[in-house]
Amino acid sequence: MTVQPIRLFGDPVLRTPAVEVTDFDKELRTLVKDLWDSMQDAGGAGLAAPQLGVGLRVFTYHCDGFAGHLVNPTWDVVGEEMQDGPEGCLSIPGMSWDCKRHLHVVAKGWNMHGEPIEVEGTETLARCIQHETDHLDGVLFLDRLDAETRKRAMREIRQSEWFDGTVPTLKQSPHPLFGRSS
Repeated sequence: MTVQPIRLFGDPVLRTPAVEVTDFDKELRTLVKDLWDSMQDAGGAGLAAPQLGVGLRVFTYHCDGFAGHLVNPTWDVVGEEMQDGPEGCLSIPGMSWDCKRHLHVVAKGWNMHGEPIEVEGTETLARCIQHETDHLDGVLFLDRLDAETRKRAMREIRQSEWFDGTVPTLKQSPHPLFGRSS
């Protein structure tokens, strides 16, 4: 098992959009294994490469009875239903707040061998796909919270034992249906 340290809120790599994977090689397979091992060790539902300090568009997931990884993922909304519920992040340990997401999405991408794959997700898996893809765009789920919840979240983060005092600017999501509420 190759468990890597997970980058915490405030680390600039979490705010930097990741680049597309172009080489489906041994290094990519090692990255996927490291992501998987680190996610499992931390007890997470998903983990994106930037959370390990790697600026590539890759994430792993394990939730709702589904497990795997996506390379260069994109996703589309299925239906108009939304869900509002607790969401956390391994880069913001021990904390969660209610966050609005699409209830059902279909993600497309590739596996570590360069073969196309499609993953349909509802509820937790849909939330995970959206959350991890946001990481690949340099967006944190804090960016999606309503103004009051975001203010409370930032206060709680500042008071946490792990926080080092570096507060990045919150970003606007590149996904038009998920613009940040003011």
